[in-house]
Amino acid sequence: MTTATLVATKRTVTGKQVGQLRRAGQMPAVLYGPGTAPLTIQLNTKATAQVIRHIKGTQLIDLTLDGIPYKVLVQELQRDSIRGDLLHADFYVVDMSRMLRVRVPLYFTGSSYAVVSLSGVLVHGLTEIEIECLPADLPASLAVDLGALNEIGSALHVKDVPVPPAIRVLTDPEDLVARVTYQAKEEDLTTPAAAVATAEVEVIEKGKIEEEGEAEAEAEAKPAPKK
Repeated sequence: MTTATLVATKRTVTGKQVGQLRRAGQMPAVLYGPGTAPLTIQLNTKATAQVIRHIKGTQLIDLTLDGIPYKVLVQELQRDSIRGDLLHADFYVVDMSRMLRVRVPLYFTGSSYAVVSLSGVLVHGLTEIEIECLPADLPASLAVDLGALNEIGSALHVKDVPVPPAIRVLTDPEDLVARVTYQAKEEDLTTPAAAVATAEVEVIEKGKIEEEGEAEAEAEAKPAPKK
């Protein structure tokens, strides 16, 4: 897997002034984590968008801030509701010696005989599971082989997802991942939710700086849509 890298500098501009920062091609962000005081930073917007676009699941990023290296996860992204442009990011600094709790996406491989040859319908359940591990053992995603679904009614559960020995699965092992049914159309067993490319990390001693006024500043800076 290619290493994702970002370069940032410390930021002094906050509040309503970040609109001007964005127009100059810089994206405001926050860096925080255990043993790291929350820092306001800025990154080149175009370069950051390219890196984030190619991040797979819960991939760690090498972020350098004024020459100091950090291992980080993207904790939260804010985008323009119309154009989809990046507006702000939260980066969580990972302590490589400390256990993480992370929600890791699942991806499906292989093909189901029951679907291909028996006209079954594949029904998806969970699309991610929660795990605990050291950062060095953190997978970007976990593979689920659909080849085990050979009959109508066969199913895969969380307990069937193969994980390395260094990883502890926290999600209920009986939760459904996929199954094959006779139904005429695919049904979704999960509650609809907006797709995100960020890792949900449960942390202790998490600090975060609230940047009030940024959303308002961005709205004021936008030209009125042409009719």
